[in-house]
Amino acid sequence: MTLQIFPVHDIPEITRAVDLGGMIAGACQAGESGLQDGDVLVVTQKIVSKAEGAMVDIDPTNPLSHKPIVERESVRILRRRGELIISETKHGFVCANAGIDLSNVARGQAALLPEDSDRSARRLRDRIRAVAGVEVAIIISDTFGRPWRRGVTDVAIGCAGIGAVVDLRGTTDSLGRELMVTEVCVVDEIAGAADLVCGKAAGVPVAVVRGVEPEWLRQGSVHDEIVRDPADDLFR
Repeated sequence: MTLQIFPVHDIPEITRAVDLGGMIAGACQAGESGLQDGDVLVVTQKIVSKAEGAMVDIDPTNPLSHKPIVERESVRILRRRGELIISETKHGFVCANAGIDLSNVARGQAALLPEDSDRSARRLRDRIRAVAGVEVAIIISDTFGRPWRRGVTDVAIGCAGIGAVVDLRGTTDSLGRELMVTEVCVVDEIAGAADLVCGKAAGVPVAVVRGVEPEWLRQGSVHDEIVRDPADDLFR
């Protein structure tokens, strides 16, 4: 398998209730890659939240004014250290500050996570199909840290048209041994790869990933496939 990843430029500042799917389709068609059936579009959470109005006002003079919102958006606080809160969101994500983000938004505002990122991905996919006449998959990505590892990476918080996890159990490895537990979170891997061309400060909120395995392209859900049930989690 050979992947190609194209940044999508010329997407303007997103405001509430814009036709985000139509805007993305137009920018892709005008860019270097165009759009083809089977492409995967990785869309950053920030522009989805802006388009859906998932923004809140905060005090720009108080660097801690978003903390009450973090408490409100959390269903459980796991750890506190100084100003940092690691919490579980209503979506089932465990992340810093309930996913509330102050970067790449106007001063005096904070971005919340979308209400239902899988649903947001489905809507974008349907709109792009209607506008551009192509069957693409959508991954909505966000930047998360990871326990016991420094640095951040992009992961999927929503998807549509692509399976979130590829189950390799029952297949064999290169030496013929049966794989017993291997499930690959391909949407996280694709989200991380796309971030290499989007960057954190380049103003590129969308990437086209071309060449994924066709059998991955099915109905998918981050919520149903990735979020681990607490009963199966050794750390909660």
